[in-house]
Amino acid sequence: MIMLNKFKRTQEQWGGSSEVIDHWLDKRQALLVEYCKLASGKPCNNKHSIPRLPKVTEIGYFCEHLVDYISEGHFKIYNMVMDKWRSTGFEATDEINQTYGKIVLTTDPLLSFTDKYENVPEDDDLEEFNSDLSLIGEILEVRFEEEDELIQQIADSLAIPPGA
Repeated sequence: MIMLNKFKRTQEQWGGSSEVIDHWLDKRQALLVEYCKLASGKPCNNKHSIPRLPKVTEIGYFCEHLVDYISEGHFKIYNMVMDKWRSTGFEATDEINQTYGKIVLTTDPLLSFTDKYENVPEDDDLEEFNSDLSLIGEILEVRFEEEDELIQQIADSLAIPPGA
């Protein structure tokens, strides 16, 4: 899966460079594991069969991870980064603010998915689930790319003292 390969590269590049980034990457890894569990539905033996749908409890668990990841990003990780910057006299640049804005744009569609599927009844036929999950995978990929860009911008900014 492309997202996992990109995650491994990000982990190799940034893992161990900062407690904040390590925490962020740990949370991303947990979310990716849950996503992959849902996305790995295998078709039945009949070639006309649709892929196996996950149990609603599995979907609910992924939705919880997704909300936690989004919340932690917006309310903890970004704040930790900003606190670290402020302690060194750094102020966010327009480029960093624009990248953060791109991350924010992915939030509503992800939360809409969780609203739709978090408490789906056991007898729901989940007719749109596979296409919705595929779309969520695409949105997550965009979000992760923007987060990686933000990590790069953070690292670059912290490498240059304010006013230098």
